[in-house]
Amino acid sequence: MIGRLASDAEVVEVADAVMAEMADTATPQGILAVVPIPLLLQGPDPQLIVIPDQVRDPGNLGTILRAAWAAGATQVLVPPGTVDFTSPKVVRAGMGAHFHVPIRHAGWEAIWACLGSAKLWVAEAHRGSPYWDVDWRHDVALVIGGEAAGPSAEPHNEAQYVHIPMPGGAESLNAAVAAGVLMFEIARQRACLRS
Repeated sequence: MIGRLASDAEVVEVADAVMAEMADTATPQGILAVVPIPLLLQGPDPQLIVIPDQVRDPGNLGTILRAAWAAGATQVLVPPGTVDFTSPKVVRAGMGAHFHVPIRHAGWEAIWACLGSAKLWVAEAHRGSPYWDVDWRHDVALVIGGEAAGPSAEPHNEAQYVHIPMPGGAESLNAAVAAGVLMFEIARQRACLRS
């Protein structure tokens, strides 16, 4: 079956075997779409720029993007060494974030140029200030490192450090969980500022 949607998109019905070949999951949901990821503009002040650095797991990056969308991030800059944010697993885990948050690949030189007045923070276990002691109400760039080796060496010279205290004694948190905790503290402080 070939049809048209209201947006004038072409709809093609295919056999189960064709769907299985096109999908990258063992049990596809029965629908596939080929759409361009929009080029979105950076959001309003104060800036919350998220930099997932050396995040190699597609599920983690997609979850970070979804949390960035939910927490009101104004931009996500993806440096070299991080999984491709357009890969199917990242898009699936992002659950629509790609259509709401400006996301782009950027080398570190471009990232430095994008930061403007944003203060750079690197999240690192057991190093720096507890996240609740930081004033997040101004322009902020937040680096979340990958779980295997943390962030690259690039942001360290320019950054301040923040950590999430873990009274249970765990050595570290999943990168996406840590990103969510930090981004929602930023959102909480900014909401208090507005009220």
